[in-house]
Formats: sequence, structure tokens, C-alpha cells
Amino acid sequence: MTSDAVRRVQSGSPWEETFGFARAVAAGDRVVVGGTTAFRGDVLYGEGDPYEQARAAFANGLEALGEFGLDAASVIRTRMYLTHARDIDEVGRAHKEFFDSVRPVTTLVIVSGFVDPRILVEVELEAFREVTEVVGGA
Repeated sequence: MTSDAVRRVQSGSPWEETFGFARAVAAGDRVVVGGTTAFRGDVLYGEGDPYEQARAAFANGLEALGEFGLDAASVIRTRMYLTHARDIDEVGRAHKEFFDSVRPVTTLVIVSGFVDPRILVEVELEAFREVTEVVGGA
């Protein structure tokens, strides 16, 4: 795969520039969305509310997938990172709202914290896309 076959999308998060990463990367038939929170610019949506943060984080991740023409139906894996086990049901409820009909494989992990202590939830998405390759020339 050539470097031309890899496409990256930025979301405008200040951490992308500081740490040198992309929000999402498409390579071949996979599109991967890195750790995504409920931040939009400097605003944290759903502060103190794990359900609202999860909804906002999933929406932000799906927006990144939209840059590749994909939506929730393309998602094959999700990962959810939480700071408190008490939030599992609320985050799970948000996950079900987005992915109930899709049923991606998923992982849920309790972590000690995030770069901003107000963040309760971070998510990752992986999607499959059809890739048609032209082989040979006329």
C-alpha cells in the first residue's frame, strides 16, 4: 500500500496538533477513529454526565467517519474507556442508541483518567469500507 492510499482527517482538536495525530485514518478497507471525547473545540459537552458525554463522543467519531462517506452501519468495532465503573450502564445506553442495529464487537475498559479530569468517556471506532482497486491499464 502506498502512502497515497492512506488518508487522514483532522477534527481541529488542540491535542491533534500538540501530540501529532489524526482524528481518523483510512487505509485500504479500514477506517480507524482514534480516542474521541465529548469536546468540540474548547467546549466539553455533557460535563458531569457520562451518558451525554458518550453520545457526544460517538457523534464526534461518526462525524469523522462521515468524512469518508461512512456512518454507523459501517462500524465493526467500538472501544469505550470510562473513568468510573458506575457509568457503565449510562455509556452502554448511549452505545445501544447508536449501534443496536449494527452490533459491532466492543470493548469497555475502566481507566484511571484522561488528559482533562472532566472527561468521563473516550471512544474509538473502527469501520469497514468497500474499496475498489483498478488493476492494470488500458
